Amino acid sequence: MRPAPHLLPLVLLLLIPFGVRAAEPPATESPTAEAAPAAMTAPATAPVAELAELRPAEAAESPESPGTPETPETSETSGAAGAPGTPGTPGTPGTEDAAKDSAAKRWLSRLPKVSGYVQLGYEFGDGLSSFFIKRVRLDLAGAIAPKLGYRIQLEFASPKIVDAYLEYKPLKQLNLKVGEYKIPFSIENTVYPPLKFELIEYPLALQRLMGFDDVCGLAATGRDMGATLYGDLIERDGRALLSYDLGVFNGEGINARDRNLSKDLAARLTLRPLRGLQIAASYYWGEYGTEYLRRVRYGAGICYDRGRIILRSEWIGGETGLPAPEEVRHGGLLESRGWYALGGWRATPTLTPLVRYDTFLENASSDATRQTNWTAGLLWQPVRFLRCQLNYTCEQYAARDTDPRNVVSLMFTGIF
Repeated sequence: MRPAPHLLPLVLLLLIPFGVRAAEPPATESPTAEAAPAAMTAPATAPVAELAELRPAEAAESPESPGTPETPETSETSGAAGAPGTPGTPGTPGTEDAAKDSAAKRWLSRLPKVSGYVQLGYEFGDGLSSFFIKRVRLDLAGAIAPKLGYRIQLEFASPKIVDAYLEYKPLKQLNLKVGEYKIPFSIENTVYPPLKFELIEYPLALQRLMGFDDVCGLAATGRDMGATLYGDLIERDGRALLSYDLGVFNGEGINARDRNLSKDLAARLTLRPLRGLQIAASYYWGEYGTEYLRRVRYGAGICYDRGRIILRSEWIGGETGLPAPEEVRHGGLLESRGWYALGGWRATPTLTPLVRYDTFLENASSDATRQTNWTAGLLWQPVRFLRCQLNYTCEQYAARDTDPRNVVSLMFTGIF
């Protein structure tokens, strides 16, 4: 029996909606619907990857220890990655691997940077022919927090600790160093360490009056134990025009406790009016030994080191109290003074010839205690980690019973 013609349109209207719904696929399985979430989540996952790359650098500058929980900003960014199962969602394997890599990099950033060098050579001259090992150094340096660093330097040629200090740098104008390190006196003592110094031996005045082979008996490589405030007071065009150093020290050299109740003071003021040019004035006052013997040093220097030109000169003087027998022999307080002038020319990026005039009067009351050295040197650095130095020195002594001496020295420095 056929339905009445006038009921057919009504039946079709009732069946069409059910038929359409039955033919439609689920919305979650639509290719268009699948592409849309991917396109929407892509911008959210990109910042997560970028943060994962930045975290090691941030951790190196962070005072917090490794393993610190994520910051709210990072957590919020990670949570914005989309629905569960997307690459940026916390708890997925990709995020866990990134977190592990980030933690490992944070730990690695806290490890010290290891470096060092070996200096050895041969010297011969009047009554002299010998191989030598001058320095064997191992240097460990790193950061505990963003503005707190440390350094430990060990010497193996004659085993000792030469540097061991903490350094806090909150401001360019005010920084603090505590431990064992170079005394802020003169230009060469701190600005020209062995890996930068152009000749093999430091000038006589610096050696005899600043603790290398001091007239007071100290052999401390220009170092002591103490604390120093330092900073840059005026800056212009990215360079410090005026810097200062103000320190207090034991006055007994390296790896040694103070043997009296007084503390030594060191001060230095450095002016840099032009790029490559610095002018410095230094002063040191102290008492050493159980007898509170006087040890005063003062000096001034000028240096121009830029481009091909190297010019440097310093004058250093001092007053030294000596133990009773020595004091009588020298006629009371020992006054000493000396100066040097050095010039060099960087002929090529790897080759630098130099000359230096160096004179020192150990006892100002007796000209017979004067020693004058004339040195010609050649510095060759064919590769970054190898330095070759050849020096000829003519040593002249004012004392009548001491003959002049000629010494040729060859030294190689391997850097790692």
